[in-house]
Amino acid sequence: MMKKFVTLALGMLLLVSLVACGEKETPLEEDHSMYLITDKGTIDDKSFNQGSFEGMKQYADELGVTANYIRPEDVTTEDYLASIDEAVSKGAKVVVTPGFLFENAVYLAQEKYPDVKFVLIDGTPKHPDTQEEKVAENTVAILYREEQSGFLAGYAAVKAGYTELGFMGGVAVPAVVNFGYGYLAGADYAAKELDITVNARYTYLGDFIADPKFVTQAVSWYNDGTEVIFSSAGGAGNSVMAAAEEFTDKFVIGVDVDQHDESDTVITSAMKNLQGSVYNVVKAALTDGFPGGEVQVLGVESDGVALPDNFERLEGFTKADYDAIYEALKADKDGIASNIPTIATHGEKASELKFDNLTVEAIGE
Repeated sequence: MMKKFVTLALGMLLLVSLVACGEKETPLEEDHSMYLITDKGTIDDKSFNQGSFEGMKQYADELGVTANYIRPEDVTTEDYLASIDEAVSKGAKVVVTPGFLFENAVYLAQEKYPDVKFVLIDGTPKHPDTQEEKVAENTVAILYREEQSGFLAGYAAVKAGYTELGFMGGVAVPAVVNFGYGYLAGADYAAKELDITVNARYTYLGDFIADPKFVTQAVSWYNDGTEVIFSSAGGAGNSVMAAAEEFTDKFVIGVDVDQHDESDTVITSAMKNLQGSVYNVVKAALTDGFPGGEVQVLGVESDGVALPDNFERLEGFTKADYDAIYEALKADKDGIASNIPTIATHGEKASELKFDNLTVEAIGE
């Protein structure tokens, strides 16, 4: 009897296995209610565009529908508007535009399409000629406190034992400058706690696209003693990673999203919660509660910026260390958060920043 039961059970298990193997994933329903327009990058750039697209896709997956994107032919306001026109003509109800390059296009589009919701990441809608800022009721602008994310990265790097730092930004736009200034401030804060002196090189590459000349530049810095470079430069960050990979003891700090898997040289990343924030506003746009007319500024107080919850490559810097400095930023202990320099408070020249335990060599100013 037992033998028959075992045989029957095995037969049923085999049948279930065969049925399971024959199952196909339910295809997503084609839907054109949500679109993302890419800037210079692609939705698999492991950075800004991808992080934003994944937030939209997360909500689309919950609905069982497709998330859509359009890559403009060029990076001009006219091309961005043409892509928005295409999305709306296909039925878009919400359009996500990741990056300050969309500021002029969204300003015009929000008036042209009052029934469409627009989500502008890292910028505010501005008139192409006067640069007048206007966030219409069908638009929400989301900004991040990059200086806080950069601060966490700089603090962690110094606490992990690095004293020769580098920063390579793409272009000196507010988000990039704030990342860089925060990085320097965090490094200085950690250096004061450790009673040591830290050195930093600082420059802007002039582009967000990978280029062999950026590899050469980063290799030169590494050869001159720089130990770790924070690259807030979009695709150009891949050039810095390629440079670090030519050594066994040189490292990189990623940006925007967790770039841990991009290279073994990435010890941490200064992140924005792109996926979470885009998910929230896209969902609100297609249900209710859309925060139209608002400029949201997300920082540690709303978990809008962070480092990845993975500290294996940061020897000497633990999760407990991270939690402590994160909570200190949240509480603005001793003015730690409010005193981080930004482009708004200190202008565009890193050479004019004043630190106690950090010296800065600003290149190309």
